[in-house]
Amino acid sequence: MIDLVKNYSSMVRRTKVSAIRELLKYKDMPGLISFAGGFPSSDLFPSEQLKEIGIKVMTEMPEVMLQYAGTGGYMPLKEEIIKFMARHGSNLEPENILITTGGQQGIDLPTKIFVDINDPVFVEIPSYVGALNSLASTGAKFIGIPMDENGIITDKLEEEIKRLISIGEHYKLLYTVPDYQNPSGVSISLERRKKLVELAKKYNFIILEDCPYTYLRYDGEEKPSLFKLSNSENVLGLYSFSKILSPGLRLGWVCGHKDIIRKLEILKQSVDVCCSTLIQGVVAEYMKMNLLESHIGDVVKEYKVKKDLMLKMLSENMPEGVTWTKPSGGLFLWVTLPEYIDSESMLKKAIEHKVTFVPGYAFHHNSEMRNCLRINFSYPTLEQIEKGVKSLAEVIKCEIH
Repeated sequence: MIDLVKNYSSMVRRTKVSAIRELLKYKDMPGLISFAGGFPSSDLFPSEQLKEIGIKVMTEMPEVMLQYAGTGGYMPLKEEIIKFMARHGSNLEPENILITTGGQQGIDLPTKIFVDINDPVFVEIPSYVGALNSLASTGAKFIGIPMDENGIITDKLEEEIKRLISIGEHYKLLYTVPDYQNPSGVSISLERRKKLVELAKKYNFIILEDCPYTYLRYDGEEKPSLFKLSNSENVLGLYSFSKILSPGLRLGWVCGHKDIIRKLEILKQSVDVCCSTLIQGVVAEYMKMNLLESHIGDVVKEYKVKKDLMLKMLSENMPEGVTWTKPSGGLFLWVTLPEYIDSESMLKKAIEHKVTFVPGYAFHHNSEMRNCLRINFSYPTLEQIEKGVKSLAEVIKCEIH
């Protein structure tokens, strides 16, 4: 029998199974309440509008919708994204944008054009598991930078940069989710955003600014993106329609310096040639009809109610010694348990109590933070949030001594 493992590439051997994807096998278990995934609420999808627009574009221009699009993206969609981002303070040209197959491709392509095996890459502690897996597949060497309630600690980042310089080590990249971070829900303060941009210019490294939750703001004021603060120098902005419209569309976009965008486009040519023209056409028309902003408003209104309820239930039910973040946007809360509790071991008991979460180790580059867990409030119903938090609290109480 052929030894397939022997023939796998080193990249495949470095790629790990996603802890979140593995938990999805429990998604359809009868009676299970899932706080595990980062799913948007299915009830909020504008299904009828998208269906009608799909019929419209297929009726009016089928020869365009069923043909290849340019690798860089369908131009009418780029034009609508430019208008959308201009309303949030970013001035772009078509050559500053690459349309991607979902937000994950927006992470994956830059890692492949910037990161070689053993390149030091700065990541937040904790950090998004999908980005960690993508970076790990390149052979990156992770340098974890801690966070606090104001986001990534920039003084610690500069200390690590100086340490690497002192030993003659190179570095290229920082990955960050500045707004309502996955998994912590924490946002980077304006002061630290300015400092990050300053450090990137001073020490010449690229920032991958992942922004899938930026427009899901429930409280407080909108903060300028790192991309805007940098005037696109040294920063790639990564965006997605998955959380603000629908993940099934599999569309995202990357904003950056035109030279970097061109490199990404060349790499994308070897990956999937282009995104679906039909889907791009539908989304472009949806945005042209000024429907996206109002839809985001509806989503924000619904999710704020869910977020507030989850915070209320945590406050009323969790035992002493358990803490959690209080995000002003996004989809997630980060729960910290007493240090002696292993959330991965606790997960089996939680499933027996018909509730799931993602253990904290999945979001740490060295599989640490084992006494932490991530819970999602966008997907479950209000009733499930009430019941699920009570069940989770009972499981945690049994673990505390």
